[in-house]
Amino acid sequence: MLIFQSKASAGHVTPDGHPERVARLAAIARGVQGVAAQWRDSPLGVEEDILRAHSPAHLARVRAAAPQEGWAQLDGDTFMSQGSLAAALHAVGGACAAVDAALAGQDGRAFVIARPPGHHAQRDQAMGFCLFSTVAIAALRALQHHGLTRVAVVDFDVHHGNGTQDCLWDQAGVRFISSHQSPLYPGTGAADERGAHGQILNIPLRAGGASAAMRAAYDSAVFPMLRDYQPQLILISAGFDAHRDDPLGGLGWEVQDYAWVTRGLCAIADQSGAAPVVSCLEGGYDLGALENCARAHVAAMMGDADE
Repeated sequence: MLIFQSKASAGHVTPDGHPERVARLAAIARGVQGVAAQWRDSPLGVEEDILRAHSPAHLARVRAAAPQEGWAQLDGDTFMSQGSLAAALHAVGGACAAVDAALAGQDGRAFVIARPPGHHAQRDQAMGFCLFSTVAIAALRALQHHGLTRVAVVDFDVHHGNGTQDCLWDQAGVRFISSHQSPLYPGTGAADERGAHGQILNIPLRAGGASAAMRAAYDSAVFPMLRDYQPQLILISAGFDAHRDDPLGGLGWEVQDYAWVTRGLCAIADQSGAAPVVSCLEGGYDLGALENCARAHVAAMMGDADE
């Protein structure tokens, strides 16, 4: 197991009371404490990778918005501090480095601890706490740099990954699957949003459906699609805000649900010619739930078979 992290993540400071806060990193660290993994520093992401998913104008706007002190507000809930640009660039670099390492056979499982999250950042717009669409960038690197033809992105954050969907809308070589609460921010992710090549699967879930609804959806739709697809790489947008204690959602998942879905994805990867699995942190804002869910997620990636 590889774990990628950068000290730059702590430099992304948000205003008091903002749910996407530096303290999330300590919660994750407690969750994965003692894990028998190889820790690596996330490098700085490069422009070539970012421009696979984003327009030059978007990259220029984010760079220009970075403040010298205080905060810059990009939308109603997306802020940048002096260290935010570096944090976001290292998030991109960590995701791309994890893909590179996994595809080079260094380890078949990797977890990228990074903030800000990325799955709401669209091709031309930062939003929803996110500056760059980290997982979409990693998927496009797998396609365009490594030459893969079947990449799967699975997003189980409580919010729809509208940015990932936007950046991958025209990409026939990527299956994007998002399960998310609906209705909820950002208001996208309807089942009829299918992508330019029919390669997108959105699974809207009603609040309060809890474990039963999620497991039924994955068993009936997500896992069969992935088995048929036989991905060469699975990327996970690992948001832990569907947990019942999270303040931003209402799906009511339990810690064991994250272990269950992670085991299912890893089993499909193993059945698909030992495809690597790279997971990148997205949401999760109750610190206790974040700690416990991250622990269960990483343990499941490492092959813990406990139910």
